[in-house]
Amino acid sequence: MPSLTPAERTLRARLAAHTLHAKGGTNTGPAHEAFDQRFYDQALADDPTLEGQELEKRAGHYRSAYFARLSLKSAKARRKAGAA
Repeated sequence: MPSLTPAERTLRARLAAHTLHAKGGTNTGPAHEAFDQRFYDQALADDPTLEGQELEKRAGHYRSAYFARLSLKSAKARRKAGAA
């Protein structure tokens, strides 16, 4: 197979992505489930009896805290980079 130009590789990748999504599929489901499971595990570590909506609520708070922590780290890094 002849080598493709960068533009052709981009078009081929775009075609593959659109075809995958048109069929209703993605390949990120297991990764998303594993990522979300960590927050359920944290909530259950605090209170193993949690179920239903309360478990969802607390896991959601752990997820929000995770992203807030990332945001704070990012802001600090930007401030440090701006000062340099």
